Amino acid sequence: MTDALTKRIEALEIRAAYQDDTIEALNKTITDQWEQVDALKRDIAGLRERLADAESRSVTGPSSETPPHY
Repeated sequence: MTDALTKRIEALEIRAAYQDDTIEALNKTITDQWEQVDALKRDIAGLRERLADAESRSVTGPSSETPPHY
């Protein structure tokens, strides 16, 4: 009886160790992805600002005419 309980406890400890490793790996992946998302948000904000500056410097502003291919 004690051998069976010992084996079950060892199996549970092994599973817990693997789960801890998996959780740590997933946490790192999520952290890396959030850093990438934040960097992309900053890039988009910069591009929007550059576009707004370019449009404000434009003599005619953004075109409201339909292009000839429409």
